[in-house]
Amino acid sequence: MNVAIADDSTLFREGLGLMLQVADVTVGCTAATGTELVAMLSHPSTSPVDAAILDIRMPPTFTDEGLRTAVELRRLHPGMGILVLSTYVDVGYAVHLLEEVPRGTGYLLKDYVDDVTTLRDVLRRIVAGEAVVDPQIVRQLMRRKSPSVVELLTPRERQTLALMAEGRSNAGIAERLCVTEKTVEGHVNNIFNRLGLVAHPADNRRVLSVLSWLRTHNGV
Repeated sequence: MNVAIADDSTLFREGLGLMLQVADVTVGCTAATGTELVAMLSHPSTSPVDAAILDIRMPPTFTDEGLRTAVELRRLHPGMGILVLSTYVDVGYAVHLLEEVPRGTGYLLKDYVDDVTTLRDVLRRIVAGEAVVDPQIVRQLMRRKSPSVVELLTPRERQTLALMAEGRSNAGIAERLCVTEKTVEGHVNNIFNRLGLVAHPADNRRVLSVLSWLRTHNGV
């Protein structure tokens, strides 16, 4: 796997690069800003990358440069996975990212990427087209109470949806809940039906269900 990194912290950028090398992940190019990375990846001499890892806050405004860079990269490189990293929990940013880049994307806290095995697994899933949300965001949302359509779900279906929000596959959910994959498929189909997510070729219903859950539990 070949990745690119954009982060204004030289220490974090280089440290992350060393971690990835240990995991047999090649770092094709690095940059201090999103604009710089977009330019690098658009240059003919740059080898294609499988995924880009972006800090959420970079120069010049240190607000949402990572999100805007993610949208631009997906427009220019539709098949590229996007992983946005943040120091703080911000559910609004996570929802915005999933709305703008619903497939092959992830939003994680920087503390979550200190495990090289976990990081490699997240990148693999993102490159495969999955959406991944940081477990800490999911746990915080689970502690909130908000009347919504999601309240129509059974406790087990809400557990399943929370694990879907973490980007887990049906097999991964089955392993975590100690049930069969067929049982999980039933829960997932019930979630889609209760949330009114009708199958459509242009939609990723797993992402749409996660977005519904994030919005109703955060008021965004």
